[in-house]
Amino acid sequence: MTATRSRGDVLRDARRRDSQEKRAKVLATVNSMAANGQEITMLGVARAAGVSNWLVYQPEIKEHIDKARKGQASKTRREKSGGRNASSASLAVDLELARAEIRKLREERDKLKDAVRRNLGQQLEHASASDATGRIQELLTANQQLEERLSTTLRELRETRDKLEMTELDLAGARAGIAQMMREQSR
Repeated sequence: MTATRSRGDVLRDARRRDSQEKRAKVLATVNSMAANGQEITMLGVARAAGVSNWLVYQPEIKEHIDKARKGQASKTRREKSGGRNASSASLAVDLELARAEIRKLREERDKLKDAVRRNLGQQLEHASASDATGRIQELLTANQQLEERLSTTLRELRETRDKLEMTELDLAGARAGIAQMMREQSR
């Protein structure tokens, strides 16, 4: 025979299950934020998990969040000390250097084209048709190599610009996070 449960027992069981689900959701949210590289804050976890601020300050939950925050902080220190993150000023300098090199290469290419035209004209006057064809092929190959070098440099410039934009976005996000942390701490 089954024992009859009172309404109070049913409500306590439902509340216990709800509490366990919310705690599990908070822990999953913290793990997800850590995996995605999102900044982990108490308020951010509560909002992302859709739970009250009170829950994230419960000892076992708070301990898990603090552990994840420390992991992020040590990862950030390792990245900075390892020199993996270039500053926006460094990327800007790289970009300007790449631009200067591109200008230099374009000038060099134009000078070489003019020199090739002059030399080709002189050689055509003195060389036979077969010699001229071979020399033209050599010059076309050299010209193609210079164009490939220019193309590579332009691609590197685009990549450097993309890195600079990403770094500026990261910097803006970090500034927003710091401002939010300062507002939270001032409360």
